[in-house]
This record gives sequence, C-alpha cells and structure tokens, in this order.
Amino acid sequence: MQIQQARAHIMATLAGGESPRADADVLLCHLLKCRRSYLMTWPERELDDAQQATLQDWLSRRLNGEPIAHLVGEREFWSLPLKVSPATLIPRPDTEVLVEQALARLPAGPCALLDLGTGTGAIALALKSERPDADVWAVDKMADAAALARENSAALDLPIQVRDGSWFAPLCDPLLSKAPRFAVIVSNPPYIDGADPHLEQGDVRFEPRSALVADEAGLADIRHIVAEAPAHLLADGWLLLEHGWEQGAAVRQLLLARGYRAVTTVRDYGDNERVTLGQCPAC
Repeated sequence: MQIQQARAHIMATLAGGESPRADADVLLCHLLKCRRSYLMTWPERELDDAQQATLQDWLSRRLNGEPIAHLVGEREFWSLPLKVSPATLIPRPDTEVLVEQALARLPAGPCALLDLGTGTGAIALALKSERPDADVWAVDKMADAAALARENSAALDLPIQVRDGSWFAPLCDPLLSKAPRFAVIVSNPPYIDGADPHLEQGDVRFEPRSALVADEAGLADIRHIVAEAPAHLLADGWLLLEHGWEQGAAVRQLLLARGYRAVTTVRDYGDNERVTLGQCPAC
C-alpha cells in the first residue's frame, strides 16, 4: 500500500468523523515519523507490512471511539507538541481563547501566574512559551496528570513549577516558604453536569470523569475557585475561567456576587460563550 492509498483508505474509513483528512495526516505522520509535506512529496512510497498492520490497528481502535490523540500519544496546542494520556483531558483548540485572554492581562515585566487543574500542562506551558520572564505555577490533584505536565515541561524546555494537590491546597503547604500572589490565575476546571448525555459520546468517553464532571450542575469547582482565588491574587490581578457554552451567565453571577470587578465573558472560535473573567475584588 502506498502513502496516497493509505491516506485515501483512512479518510474513507473515518468518513463519519469530524476531520477525516486531518486525522489521516496525523496518523500517517506519526506512523512514518515525518512532516505533512513528506506525505505530499512522496505519495507513492510503500508502507511495509508492519506499518500497514499498525495502521489497521489504529483504525479499528478509532472506530471504537478511541481519540486520535491517544492513538499517537500527542496533541498540538498553541503550536506546542504535548504528550497526552488517558490520565488527562485532551487539549482543545477553544482553550487557546483562555491563553489569549490571559496574555492580554499579564503585566509587563516579571510576574507570577497560576494554572489550576493543569492536566497536560497545556495552558501553563503556552503561557510560559509567550512569557518566559513569568514565574508559572501549575497545580493538579491527579498524580499522573502532574507527572505528565512535568514531562511536557522538560521535553519543551519550558520550566514551570508543578504542584500536586487540589486547587489552592498546595499553595498552603507548610514546607513551602512563601507562595507568591499571582497577577493572573487561569483554570479549565471540570464543569460538566454528571447527567449530561454527551459524556457517553465521542472522545470524552475515554477521558477521566474527574477532569470533566462537577457537582451542582457542573458549577461546584468553579464556585470554589471563585471564592478562594482573591486570597492568592494581587490587588489588580485577574481570574479567568473556562466553562460550558451555556454557563456564562451563571459564572458571571458567581464572580459578581463575590465582588469581582470588570466581569465579562469572551466567546470561543465557534461563537459560544467560553471564558469568563474578572478582576480581584477590592479590599
């Protein structure tokens, strides 16, 4: 089987998916350890028997619903190649909106910022890549996720401080000399209601429920972060939260009730309300 034949076969097999052409290129580039340009330049190159067997195995697993990112063990986010695993969420393009908004609110010069529930480290590492002068902290309560964030940090040579623990708890560690006050705190926390039928569809079936589902109709973790963040923010610091497309009004209300200033919601690339932010309440 030639590359061009394999590409056509993958696209035909995955025709019911969201992006069969992109999926075909990702699988073939990973299989052949090449760039996409190579597929276009050498379409008649033959795949050997072992490569064809591997490809068929991947297609069978994909048809069973397994995410492409899990098949190849990697997902690009903010142009950074990130290792992924079933221990974390797979980074989504819409989360780049959160990165954009955080960058727009970081002060000039050295500062500290915090990513809560970091998972792969995607948000923290994207911010560090743009602001190497920033002291970037990241927290995750799942040991496997925190370990993966450290691995991605080392592989990309983007040093961040990764702490194990739930939300702000690692910042209160008595062994920690002094945690900074942060100019920006960002989080893409669990925000899906446990009864949401979408949990049984698509890629999310293969992602950890602990990173997806929250009590109180998906708002429990957001409520906790909103309440506790002021104790860790600078006086003019910002809290930015990713949330579900129907949760903008509820998250704005939580921020306003806690006294946050300049509360607003930003839409994602699909024109859905996706990130709500506010400035630290006045003392």
